[in-house]
Amino acid sequence: MPSLTTDDGRKLAWRETGSGAPLVLHCGGPGCSSRYFGELPELAAQRTLLLVDPRGTGESDRPSDPKDYGLDAYAADVEALRKHLQFEQLDLVGHSHGGFVAMTWAGANPERVRRLVLASTAPRFSDEIRNARRKRVSQHEGKRYFPDAIDALRAHQEGRYANDEELADLYRREAPLFAPPGVDPSHLLAALAEAGTNADALRHFNDRVSNGMDLRPALESIEAPTLVITGDLDPFAPAAKELAGALRRPTLVMLPGADHFPFLEPGERAQWSQALLDFLAG
Repeated sequence: MPSLTTDDGRKLAWRETGSGAPLVLHCGGPGCSSRYFGELPELAAQRTLLLVDPRGTGESDRPSDPKDYGLDAYAADVEALRKHLQFEQLDLVGHSHGGFVAMTWAGANPERVRRLVLASTAPRFSDEIRNARRKRVSQHEGKRYFPDAIDALRAHQEGRYANDEELADLYRREAPLFAPPGVDPSHLLAALAEAGTNADALRHFNDRVSNGMDLRPALESIEAPTLVITGDLDPFAPAAKELAGALRRPTLVMLPGADHFPFLEPGERAQWSQALLDFLAG
């Protein structure tokens, strides 16, 4: 697995697959490795995918300070990768929390962006997003699994986990709430299990980043063409128009019937991948 050594002595690793022009992908979580993307065969057929393991996940080392998981730190790792590979510019895909990272990096390095994809993400946590999330959870009320799942969700939100293993168990228990009622979340749970969890990264984000996060100022300096893509079932969908409206050269794609992880949802990966390929081709 290729890797580089950062200025502070950490190993930063990524997977490479496919052929064609390079495309960097940064996953979300935070605290998940690139394994949650799976193999992305449609993208890999036309592009060389560089799937980053963010700091503290997969084959990438944890920072020495368990609180060193700020968005600027993640963005610095993206820039370290660009410099290491000697790319003048990047095509970058950021999904969910990876989108927060992508916005932060692109806003600080606008001249280094060729094309940017912001997938299932938002510049801030608005009331619309919070309401959509609450609505998703409330749809499960009365189901047999609901009491245990809601207890796990509250423990997750309140930071009542001591390590990666305890956080992974909370994810397992709350998984039915990730999808609409009647939708089997096993494919998503399997992907998250494969990707692993970093409890320090999630705790830092929830405690120190999420409440005050507002990346709209960073968007003002991004001059590169940018694709905003999400599913219309995604709780982040309400943010798509705001995100596109804050960008200089946006393309907005709303995928009907898709949720937060289109690349993991049966029947959705191909249309998600094709939308990215069409945009990246210009």
